[in-house]
Amino acid sequence: MQKVHCEWGLKGVELLRDRVAVVVVVDVLSFSTAVDVAVHRQARIHPFPYGDEDAARAEAERVGARLAASRKAGGQLSLSPASLMKLNPGERLLLPSPNGSRLSLACGRAKVLAGCLRNAAAVAAKAVMLAEGRDIAVVPAGELWPDGSLRPAIEDLLGAGAVIEAIGFDGEPEAVVARHAFLSARPHLEATLRTCRSGVELIEKEHALDVDIAAELNVSHCTPMLKNGAYENVA
Repeated sequence: MQKVHCEWGLKGVELLRDRVAVVVVVDVLSFSTAVDVAVHRQARIHPFPYGDEDAARAEAERVGARLAASRKAGGQLSLSPASLMKLNPGERLLLPSPNGSRLSLACGRAKVLAGCLRNAAAVAAKAVMLAEGRDIAVVPAGELWPDGSLRPAIEDLLGAGAVIEAIGFDGEPEAVVARHAFLSARPHLEATLRTCRSGVELIEKEHALDVDIAAELNVSHCTPMLKNGAYENVA
């Protein structure tokens, strides 16, 4: 019987990628939300692991893409979803991130979608179609502690739960718990994202608009899919 699985972070991807047809990467604050905003603008997003600026510049040049700036730069295209509302149709952007990008590139032969609260229903429908009766993995990315270890993040649990709820068929216990977490938080998603650790961190850095954009539920019909190294809308 077809099932949906849910495991955290890179280890979750590595555990599930050979057992499923589709992996949905969920990084609500902010990679997956940023990708959704960008592909809605008909842009293409090239994910790239965060941390090596020289390698990122070289890769951006190789694929003919602009390199996203640090969020700290302000006023430039970055991991901030608000900044990507300025993207031009057809533009290519290389988007380094410590979580969502890394997971996107680790999914092996499985088809990869970027899911968030904004596009949960659309991504779920596409995942079911692409899976063709095989299993689906929904992977909350989580955040990283200073030592590099995984910090489970509420916003990603809720985003994963929203996708799982929309998928609509049986899940492993981890997927069932994520779904119930989403259903519990659904009446107050904005307040939850604004007061969770990741949301507070962004608001303190003057990125409150990014949190508000990420908290919107099913306002997007985009389905960002990784094709030839870049996310594009395949809705």
